[in-house]
Amino acid sequence: ITEALIFAGAIASIGLAQLLSFVNATTALIVALSLVSYVFVYTPLKRRTWLATVVGAVPGALPILAGWAGAGTPLDARAWALFGILFLWQMPHFYALAWVYRDDYVRGGFRMLTAFDPSGRRTVRQVLLYTAALLAVSGLPYTFGVAGSGYLWGALALGAAFLALGGALARERTDNRAWKLFFGSIVYLPALLVLLVIFKVPA
Repeated sequence: ITEALIFAGAIASIGLAQLLSFVNATTALIVALSLVSYVFVYTPLKRRTWLATVVGAVPGALPILAGWAGAGTPLDARAWALFGILFLWQMPHFYALAWVYRDDYVRGGFRMLTAFDPSGRRTVRQVLLYTAALLAVSGLPYTFGVAGSGYLWGALALGAAFLALGGALARERTDNRAWKLFFGSIVYLPALLVLLVIFKVPA
């Protein structure tokens, strides 16, 4: 364990030093915050409360802010809209996996929502809540002038399909439905980001 901690600390320090030297201080700070919050906040919380999933979505979404800052652009509403998309996307993505492996999480001592929700009702409510919020927030890049109307229509179609997968899980809480939601989430995010690139509005 000691060797692993030393190695992890060394490579993290080197990476942050490189960002500070060759990119900028804002990017280095965001990456440091992501690292610290994931390792020292989210990871210990997984054995204490199911809300760790929400907490863990923060360091999971911070890298897109780091990329934005790394391009030398201020962290304005456009950047936070992208952060919101990444944050919200992680919730149905992870809850689907947590449902499939609910027994394994219990045996491992991780206090996920599915450990306290044998019927799956609370889990699917969370899935539907976050997926609906994601559908709404995914339109913000268009609202803020980041991407054109082609992106908006594509985002709405992707979000509706993603929400439909969540609805299918709500109607039939099976591992098969959860797997479809999980793999749907894997398709959704890169497809949305590709739309952002294709329909990006020139600065």
